Amino acid sequence: MLPILYVESKNKCVNEIVSSNIALSRADWDAFETSWDFKRHPLINGERSLAAAFAKWEREASERFDTLKANEEELNRIFIDIYGLQDELTPEVEDKDVTVRRADLGREVRSLISYAVGCMFGRYSLDCDGLAYAGGDWNAFYSQLETRNSQLIDKDNILPICDDEYFDDDIEGRFVDFVRVVYGADTLEENLKFIADALGDPSRAGSKGTPREVIRGYFLNGFYADHLKIYQKRPIYWLFDSGKKNGFKALCYLHRYSRDLLAKLRTDYVHEQQERYRTQLNHIASALNTAQGAERARLLKQQDKLSAQAKELSAYEEKVHHLADRNITIDLDDGVKKNYEIFADVLAKLG
Repeated sequence: MLPILYVESKNKCVNEIVSSNIALSRADWDAFETSWDFKRHPLINGERSLAAAFAKWEREASERFDTLKANEEELNRIFIDIYGLQDELTPEVEDKDVTVRRADLGREVRSLISYAVGCMFGRYSLDCDGLAYAGGDWNAFYSQLETRNSQLIDKDNILPICDDEYFDDDIEGRFVDFVRVVYGADTLEENLKFIADALGDPSRAGSKGTPREVIRGYFLNGFYADHLKIYQKRPIYWLFDSGKKNGFKALCYLHRYSRDLLAKLRTDYVHEQQERYRTQLNHIASALNTAQGAERARLLKQQDKLSAQAKELSAYEEKVHHLADRNITIDLDDGVKKNYEIFADVLAKLG
């Protein structure tokens, strides 16, 4: 037997409040991509300005928070009254104990960037809710896409992350395209500044500069760490990473992995990047013949940086070559951890 007091007159009210709280909590959880029932990012809500989109989401989240808190306090009053505990307990609930979230600008913008990357890989689509592609026949999936999302998708499943615009499908450039497609060309610069300001924590590397530079810095130094936190070190996007010098970085989508991926990575990206470093270093060496003063100091600094990146990439190329020659096939049913370990020599550490 359990010492429960059942009061028929309160039953309907309690059930209604509990049902409301479940719905509110589910709506909060489903707004983030780790939910099975996630549909689309809450900042894609019909507004053309990200500032307006965030304000709209902030109001919705605040209303949900306040309603849940009020509901919890009403339940407390009901049960305090039923059990006669008025002299021992109060119905008030502290904000920290409310289980749904208020809007957070930095978190929401970083999750928008994550959603954008998902659209670039085809995991999500602007043309449908929820997961669009998470395995299966990629070619059949791609052929059915509508124009708006197909123009955003990276066809070879390799998104380079560079400290400059070395590649046509550079991730920063593709993200700018995403913002333009979703919110419109007329608000692009305004929205990029809004994103950069939200990312611009002075303690973060790459947080200074133009909006595009800040966004590029986030992809270089912050995005993958955030991705690992969201997916609890079981990433669905994998980061190919040559090392601390940022000689080479690129993302791929686990569910689009193919046995020729590393061969494409090596020939179309690693080798191309090596050639760019050689060309830039040759230009610097030539310019140093006549450069003086501050210009010479700048060139020497750039030369040191590029030389270190080129050296790091040369060692990395050998590791990629070794794995590419093995033509590895993976089984998604083995899970992220086991599959990640196969490529550990060329992927970013999981921490």
